Parts: sequence; C-alpha cells; structure tokens
Amino acid sequence: MSFTYRDGQLHAEDVPLAAIAERHGTPTYVYSTAVLRARYRAYVDAFADLAPVVCYALKANSNQAVIATFAREGAGADIVSLGEMKRALAAGIPASRIVFAGVGKTAEEMRAALAAGIMQFNVESEPELRMLSGVAEAMGTKAPVALRVNPDVDAGTHAKITTGKAENKFGIEMAQAPDVAALARSLPGIALEALSVHIGSQLTAMAPFRTAFARLGDLARRLNATGPRLRRLDFGGGVGVVYRDETPPDLAAYAAAVREAVAGLDVGIVLEPGRSLVAEAGVLLARVIRVKEGTAKRFAIVDAAMNDLIRPTLYEAWMPIMPVRAPREGANLSPMDVVGPICETGDYLAKDRDMPPLADGDLVVVGAAGAYGSAMGSTYNSRPLAAEVLVSGSRTALVRPREDIDAIIARESLAPWQA
Repeated sequence: MSFTYRDGQLHAEDVPLAAIAERHGTPTYVYSTAVLRARYRAYVDAFADLAPVVCYALKANSNQAVIATFAREGAGADIVSLGEMKRALAAGIPASRIVFAGVGKTAEEMRAALAAGIMQFNVESEPELRMLSGVAEAMGTKAPVALRVNPDVDAGTHAKITTGKAENKFGIEMAQAPDVAALARSLPGIALEALSVHIGSQLTAMAPFRTAFARLGDLARRLNATGPRLRRLDFGGGVGVVYRDETPPDLAAYAAAVREAVAGLDVGIVLEPGRSLVAEAGVLLARVIRVKEGTAKRFAIVDAAMNDLIRPTLYEAWMPIMPVRAPREGANLSPMDVVGPICETGDYLAKDRDMPPLADGDLVVVGAAGAYGSAMGSTYNSRPLAAEVLVSGSRTALVRPREDIDAIIARESLAPWQA
C-alpha cells in the first residue's frame, strides 16, 4: 500500500498528506507513482507470454503526468475523442499504440487520427464504417479498423457503466458482425485488421469475461475462414477494483480467459484497462469545514463536493473515507453523512458512514479516487477545479494547479450590446 499511516499520519508514499494540504490547499487529488507503475506492470506480467499492447484508457484519468507515467512504461492509449488523442501524443504515447474507440467519432476526428497514424479505429456501426472509408479514401489511405462487437453479455455491473448488452448503444450486434466484416473488406478506405469487445467497467466476476472473450474468439475463427486473417484481438477494459468489499478476478485468471479465447489463433493482443490502473493510485484530500449535529443526522461538511467527485452522486458509488490523522485506539465510530457545500441534496461523498469523531479543520481523504474523479470534474456553482499532485517517494509535484476563479470568469465575455 502506498497510502499508509505512519506515526499517526496518513502518507502518500513517503509524504504526509497533511503537508500536501498545507502547501497546496484542499480539495486536492493526490496520485502515487508507485501504485500507477505497479498496476501497469501487473498487466504486463500476467500477459507476458502474449506480449500485449496495454492501452491505458484515458477517460479514467487524463492528467498529463499520469499519462506520461504510463507512456514511460511502454503503454499505449485507448482514446474516445480528438482531445484525448492530443493528450496521449503530448504525454509521449506513440500514435502507433493508440486505439480510437467511441460511437460518435466525427469526420474531423477521423482525419486527424488518420494523419497521426494511429494503430486502429474501433468501429461501432455500419454508418461509422462507411464514413471512415470515405474520409480515408479522400486522404489517399486506408483506415486500420477493428470491429467492436456487442456480445450481449450482462457484465453484472452498474447499469450506467455496462456496455455489452444488446440494448446498449455500443458495438455491432454479434449476428450482424459477419455481414459488417464483409462490407469492411469491400470498402476502398478500410483495412479490416482486428475485432474488439468491451462489456463494461468495474467487473468483479470472471464469467462475463469468459463468455464475451469466447464469443470474440469464435467470431475471429469464422472471419479468418472467409477472408484475410485478422491481425489482432482487442479484449477491452480490465478487471474491477476494490472500493469496499469487492473481490475482483485476479489478473492470472483474466489472462487465462484471454489465452483460452485465442487458442489456435495467430493474433496480437490489445488490452484497454483504465480504472484498474489508476483508481487505487489516487485519493481526494479534503478539509472539514464544520460538523453539523441534527436530531436525525450528523453531517461532516467538507470542502470537496460533487463537482470534484461525482461518482457517489451519479453512480451511488461507495468509496472509502478516512481521516488523515489516525483515530485514537478504541475511538467510537458513529454514523455520519460526509457532504459538500454545493446547493444540491445529491451533493454527498458518503451517507450513514461509520466515522470516528471529526472536528472543524480536520483533514479526510476519499480513497480509490484516482479513476473518474478529476476527469469528471466540473466548475458547477463556480467552484474551481481541484488541484492535482503527483508523489514519487519523497518528491511531490503540482501537476495541475487549482483553477483561479477570476481566470474562469475571464474566459467568458459580454455580448457587444452589453458592453
């Protein structure tokens, strides 16, 4: 663990979190380089015999320092927008290791990605395939394509983050895939090189993976029998993480399911983990503004809010919360809502959480906050985006300064008739 108590104070690697709060204020995201590297290397080691291209899913956390940490480990990138492509390239990820996913790629994004020379487009519909072919043909090139198939597998995860069921917007239905593949092979601007599958985020059971992967492997064998051999299979996002009491599959079992799916197929392997690389590498550091005692509820009102971390509100997500100063031994725990200052009843980080006594000015952290935290932040209620700090051993760096409210206002302007 890189977030541990030492001498009664919670540390990020060798740095007291209280020192980070003193220097950079709160709310602040803090990331551990050691955890980022360890999580990435765990995937590489589990799949060592398959030599996969591990493409970090930028949507989980798009801070440049985080991306650069993975780039220096040899990672590729899974992107879903032109902005994410530019972030990946700026952080040092080569275009030849970039996968462009998403259902709504525009012609502008296609042109830019083709010009950059990315590894593959994960195409999710026949209309997208035809558009991409037209764009590529006009540029005098062919687009390297993976057809993303929808295997109609229930991942057993939250409804808002499941992506592999027939009613979801993602991917090409398995029954339609052979016809779409035939179309892809006939279009002048398309080079069909791969198949892709991704059934959702925060999966904690192996059965959905095995089913989806087996269906992908079977489809690959069918397509290889009717046309040019596929070069790659893309197995999508990785395993879930521990927020509370989950028991995600270990990577050895995950890798075994991939090996079984590709048995007899001479293909490269692409993986697109996001959450499992960054979630446990980050915490959100916040300060208690005041404790409010009600007749039915106790509230710790902190300076981090739903604009900083929306997962509890958006997904009803349970996330660990702990004080930065270790509670005294035998301290009584009692239920408390940990809430932010935003003018919304839904602005909470935890409800009815058993917490040790907290006082005004105390520091707390929300754990496992490295994924879908800062990346989903907003300036709702005109609250500046949180600062972000990267820790490596005893070193710290401010890798995103807290926004200045005057600068936020300055980005807007009055209409000419209001001047």
